[in-house]
Amino acid sequence: MARSAIITVMAKAAEKAAIRLVRDFGEVEKLQVSRKGVADFVSQADIKAEETLRQELEKARPGYGFLLEEGGEVKGDGVNRWIVDPLDGTVNFLHGLPHFAISIGLEREGELIAGVIYDPVKHEMFHAEKGGGAFLNDFRLRVSARRDLPAAMIGCGLPAAGQPGHERALKQLAVMMAQTGGVRRMGAPSLNLAYVAAGRLDGYWEEGLHPWNLAAGLVLIKEAGGYTSDATGGTRMLDTRSVVAANDSLHHKLSQLLRKATPPAPRAAAAPAAAPDA
Repeated sequence: MARSAIITVMAKAAEKAAIRLVRDFGEVEKLQVSRKGVADFVSQADIKAEETLRQELEKARPGYGFLLEEGGEVKGDGVNRWIVDPLDGTVNFLHGLPHFAISIGLEREGELIAGVIYDPVKHEMFHAEKGGGAFLNDFRLRVSARRDLPAAMIGCGLPAAGQPGHERALKQLAVMMAQTGGVRRMGAPSLNLAYVAAGRLDGYWEEGLHPWNLAAGLVLIKEAGGYTSDATGGTRMLDTRSVVAANDSLHHKLSQLLRKATPPAPRAAAAPAAAPDA
C-alpha cells in the first residue's frame, strides 16, 4: 500500500526519533540501580525525541505550527499544526516496560486530518488520514464488531492515588468491571486509542488527558469506523481532555455506564497537570 506524502513525512519523523529512544530504553534497566537514578535520564530521552521530531517535521513542512508536550505551542502559518507526544507511556519506559509510543497528529484549520502512532519496540506503525482509512503498517484496520458489554474488553487510564480524578476514576472502574468482560490499564493513552482502531480493545475511556495523547488516535478510530466523544457526550475531546471510544453500539453503552457511575467532571478536575498514564 502506497502511503500519502503527509503520512510518509510523519512516519519517517517517528522512525528517526525512535532510533535513539529505543537505544535509551535499552539503558533503563542499568540506570535503575545507578546513583543518578533513571528519572532524569528518561526526561532527557523525551526531550531529545521531541527535538528530532520537530526538526524532521519542520524540514519537511516549513511554516507548520506545533503543540508539543515538552516545548509548548509554536505558532506557525495559522492553518496547519502538528500535535506531538515524543514519548507516550513515560512511566512504562521508566520501569523498563516495553509499551510506549511516539504520537503525531496533524490539525488543519481546527480539524484533525492525519495521525501516526509508532510503537518502536513492536515495530508497529499505526497511521490514518482523513478519508483514507486506518492502517497498522500496511494492513487495513477496523474497530471491533462486538456489541455486547459482557464480551467486551475495555481499556482505561487511572490516576494514581492522590492525583486529581482518582476517586472519580475508581467509581467508573467499579461499574465497568461489573458490566464488561474485562478492563485493562496499560499506561499509554495513544496506544489504547490505536488498539481500539485495530479491534484489540473493544472500547476505551479516560479523563485528564492532553491533546498530544489524543490527536493521532482520534483520527485512527474515525477512519477505522469507530466513534469517539468526550465524557459529556460532546465532540471537544482536545478541550475537555477526556475520551470515550468504541464502535457505534458499544460507544453508546459505555457512555451510559460512565454517566451512571459519575456525573460529568468540571473542566478543572478533568485536566490535571500531567496525564495519568503518560
